[in-house]
Amino acid sequence: MTSASLLEADRLMTVCNSCRYCEGLCAVFPAMEMRREFLEGDLNFLANLCHGCGACYDDCQFTPPHEFAVNVPQTLATVRRDSYAAYVWPRAFAGVFERNGLFIALLAAACVTLFLIGFAAAEDPTALFAVHTGRGAFYRVMPHGAMALLFGSAFTYAVVSLAMGVRAFWKDIDASDPLPVGWRSVWQAMKDAGSLRYLDGGGVGCVNTDEEPTDTRRVYHHLTFYGFLLCVASTSAGTLYHYLLGKEAPYAWYELPVLLGTVGGVGLVVGTAGLLGAKRQRRRELRDESHLGMDVAFMVMLLLVGLSGLLLLALRSTGAMSLLLALHLGLVFAFFITMPYGRFVHGIYRFMALVRYAAERRRDG
Repeated sequence: MTSASLLEADRLMTVCNSCRYCEGLCAVFPAMEMRREFLEGDLNFLANLCHGCGACYDDCQFTPPHEFAVNVPQTLATVRRDSYAAYVWPRAFAGVFERNGLFIALLAAACVTLFLIGFAAAEDPTALFAVHTGRGAFYRVMPHGAMALLFGSAFTYAVVSLAMGVRAFWKDIDASDPLPVGWRSVWQAMKDAGSLRYLDGGGVGCVNTDEEPTDTRRVYHHLTFYGFLLCVASTSAGTLYHYLLGKEAPYAWYELPVLLGTVGGVGLVVGTAGLLGAKRQRRRELRDESHLGMDVAFMVMLLLVGLSGLLLLALRSTGAMSLLLALHLGLVFAFFITMPYGRFVHGIYRFMALVRYAAERRRDG
């Protein structure tokens, strides 16, 4: 059964396809113009192609109180977030996380944190508040093998779930008009995603609190995105240090894993805090009120992961290190297992939508 949000998106795209005033603002409207009818996959494609800059709302002559009541940013935001549940794997978990995303994430983090504290206390109660320094200090709290097994399993589960969701999403958006995808389309999508090309309102900036364009949200998105990538790079570098160079964590402040993690952690904290503030201030007519829970859960978890990592770095040579390590690892574990069920997937689906759009332009241009 077609949802109400998809029916509304179909109505709006039909109106917009007749007007075409906004075709220069972003990728959504040129992609829309390549279609005369809109299947569910097409609407989910357009919704994930939308960056939510809000410029089309202020430029449109048919916004409320006009009888056409055109509100593209809000409607596509609803469809976009509905698509996360539509393609999620396993499907049974979609509704649970959507309704209680932040609570479940924090509960999972608390359970894993308490488990790690209990594990360490069972091995050596004095180790919890002792000062551990030098190579292998972290593993005197929790053995490396147990840590790798626990978090490797959570990460593998997240990757498999995300891969299944991406497969279903691509199959759906490619159903009405299958296209071959070459490396040029992928490269173009990488450039567009990396620069947030379509979060600029056609060049003047996106709108958020009022009708005055600004690039603030774009900056916060960049800080969050590249901060996350730097944290991933830090973890990857630490893995190489451990297995290739035989050097155990924690590492000195000048070594690559710490440098990458510090810059990445600061980017995550500043970026997510900024995005949370921007979301709170966003004009009501641009917001999708029905899905705020999972959006907030995703950003709060990223913020807490970044904060706990920076605190661990700052206090790792004190007696607080063991508890902070357990807290940080608990938050990371919770973030991994909730990744496929919240807003994390929007970056992946948006990239796939950009790949599809680049392929369409190469074929028709």
